[in-house]
Amino acid sequence: MIRYGTWSPYPGNGAFLLAVTLLIIAGVFVFLGTRLHRPAGVAKPGRTVGIFLMVIWFLSLATFAIAVGTYVSALYEQVGPVTLPTSPISPVTDLSILVAFIMIAYLSRHHGLMTALGSAIVGTVAAPLIFELPFDLIVMGRTYPPTPATQYTLLFFLPLFLLEIASFSLLTLSPLTKLSKYTLFSLGAMFFVFAIWALFVFSYPSSPIPFAFNAVSKVLSFVAAITLFLPSQE
Repeated sequence: MIRYGTWSPYPGNGAFLLAVTLLIIAGVFVFLGTRLHRPAGVAKPGRTVGIFLMVIWFLSLATFAIAVGTYVSALYEQVGPVTLPTSPISPVTDLSILVAFIMIAYLSRHHGLMTALGSAIVGTVAAPLIFELPFDLIVMGRTYPPTPATQYTLLFFLPLFLLEIASFSLLTLSPLTKLSKYTLFSLGAMFFVFAIWALFVFSYPSSPIPFAFNAVSKVLSFVAAITLFLPSQE
């Protein structure tokens, strides 16, 4: 029986190739981390560009919401009422969101209340999507969309990718955002966990082993977001 809201695991050779690819990406991030000796700051956009970025983010969110509604309506018409499974990873995500918000606000506390809260907001918005962007690229071809499958897969994922990229752009609104070696090491660790998960066919986290891989890689994405706001070490 198809469980909508899940994805199918990778076959043997596909899982191995995916694991190798992810391991190479992890290695690239670790290598770049060893070469980055000083944090790289992000240029803060002007007021006009900042407003434009926020408008793009809201439009991306609205577009994705419309795409989801269309996707679900098509699924209902083709297969009838669908009960989506409860995400077993949601408690991990929810707790990580809370911890990341508090940590980023704390790290930014010396720069004023508005800067601390703004940094915490944009950092917490981006944090789960650091995980989500590569994850979506991995599973988008393994889901169970309505037919025609290609059309509805693109309808769902392309607006999601746009929303993810728009969310990352909001990080530039904080004057405290900096790319450090710790960010790159965290991303390398996340992709390394992805690679090990791929060796276990990158299956849905309905059993302990894939759940552990999903949870650890999700937490590492939040760690990566927090490291963007580490204070400079003089």
